[in-house]
Amino acid sequence: TYNRLFNPQYLLSGKEDAANIGPRGHYTLGREMVDLGLDRIRTLVEKCDNFDGFLFTHSICGGTGSGFASLLMERLSVDYGKKP
Repeated sequence: TYNRLFNPQYLLSGKEDAANIGPRGHYTLGREMVDLGLDRIRTLVEKCDNFDGFLFTHSICGGTGSGFASLLMERLSVDYGKKP
């Protein structure tokens, strides 16, 4: 059903979850998926005429979402940090 809401080319999915454990989403399973996610984000950014920034909606109170999202935001900060 999500393929009608979102372009499936940019969705991330895996065979295993982080069992609602934030550090596992950040340090183990997240490390396996983050490069794929960054490649998909980079593709979308390159298609923009005037890219201005990111807006995230994610879990911040523990679990898989917070672990992976914090890892992703750390890496995006390195790649797309503030410009002087």
